[in-house]
Amino acid sequence: MLNNQGSRRGLRLMLLISFLGAATGVVVGFAAGAQPFYLGVAFGGIAAIICFFSFFEQTVLGLLILRSALDPFSGQQLPAAFAIGLDALTILYVTVMLLRGQTVRTNKFWWLFAAWVALQGVWVILLPLGGLGLNAAFLPDSIREWVRIFSWLMVYLIVMQLKDRLHPEKIVSALLLALIFPLTIALMQTILPPSLLPPIFVFGGGDEVLFEKASRINGTLGHPNTFATFLLLFIGLTWWKLSHSKQRWHWLILLFLLAFFYVSTKALFSLLMLAVFVLVLISPKLNIIKLLGGIVFLAIVIGLFASTEFGQQRLGSIANTPLLNPDIDISRAILLSQGDNNSFNWRVSQWYMLLKAWQEYPILGYGLGLSKQVAGNGFLPHNDYIRTLVEQGIVGMVSFIAFFLAQIVRFIRLIKDTPSGTAQHDFCLTLLAVFLAIPVGMITENIWTHTTLFFYWWTVSAVADWDWNKLQPQTPLLTKPY
Repeated sequence: MLNNQGSRRGLRLMLLISFLGAATGVVVGFAAGAQPFYLGVAFGGIAAIICFFSFFEQTVLGLLILRSALDPFSGQQLPAAFAIGLDALTILYVTVMLLRGQTVRTNKFWWLFAAWVALQGVWVILLPLGGLGLNAAFLPDSIREWVRIFSWLMVYLIVMQLKDRLHPEKIVSALLLALIFPLTIALMQTILPPSLLPPIFVFGGGDEVLFEKASRINGTLGHPNTFATFLLLFIGLTWWKLSHSKQRWHWLILLFLLAFFYVSTKALFSLLMLAVFVLVLISPKLNIIKLLGGIVFLAIVIGLFASTEFGQQRLGSIANTPLLNPDIDISRAILLSQGDNNSFNWRVSQWYMLLKAWQEYPILGYGLGLSKQVAGNGFLPHNDYIRTLVEQGIVGMVSFIAFFLAQIVRFIRLIKDTPSGTAQHDFCLTLLAVFLAIPVGMITENIWTHTTLFFYWWTVSAVADWDWNKLQPQTPLLTKPY
């Protein structure tokens, strides 16, 4: 009986491999005729498949680390190809595991995440059916946005397959290698004039830089604001490593290096996010050391920001907005936005225009990922709550907020369920501090579009509720995938 079952599984596996081989041949033939670049991507995919099944843990960690270096090649669609390739690898791996009768590891939150991603697909289906504010002509943009979100789900799933193979601390330590390339490029952007940098590493435009003329760094992440949120996550991870390391000096150096680059992005919203992060992190057990440490770190960051001419201009510009000036109402801010080069007043104008458009389709909105098309001026909303309202209406907004609240509840439960002072307890607290800062930044920034941030967020989020006592941090990396 067992032999018959093994034979059937072997036959199914052979058929799957044969199909994949034929499909690979078709893809390679098409790529060779269309563009050599895609042929290289195809061969890279074949190599990734081989490594995926031969050296599973090393390949997964290598792919996770690699993601932070890909954004400069967005013009060649490399990040998109990477995401689709990782999705395919994950689905293939899970399929093989199921065919072999082995366990595919998930958790309750992954199923909640999967249900929420499936719900987002409803807006993709409704678009060509005429149930939203825009029509089927915008379907490719909407599909692209859904695939981007689906890729995060696949990242979570493939990281879950490392459970009981690698200790979470080893995974987080490996992820810190993802800082090497972005920080190297950021250092070059700091000390070298733009004329000496390769064009792909020069920040010089895009749909989010309407008024930002001063020199800012973006590392490898395409935009300074995107780089800032990426750095905030790794500031949190470094802070956690610092708290649980016997040799702290190298973590202190890395922390202040990250803080320096964080300030050099010159993203005003990031200061408020950092303040929220520090407040949440020190609040559970407030003592004089934590309080002074948090205040000193925050003061250094704000001081560095305010010491630059650009930082002073950004801080001073707030005084000419409805936020701090009672003599400027919404209508005047909109009028001023046409010529005062004040990015906050411009945001007010953008929000007002999009909210007016949302009122025409308030329940389901215009379509997933289509807020820029609704605006008509080529710019994103610079407010993720307004973006959700415009794209998915009230229904989408409720699901968006519920999904965020579910994550907050999850981390609070994990913090309560883990012993105070342990590495896992402090890790969950650090992730909660980072996560609570994100909704604050979403008020004035397009953080939901920061793909690299969420790529690493779902990686570290996946390991938070594992049994950290089951493996030791020094568990050997080389193990068989099955």
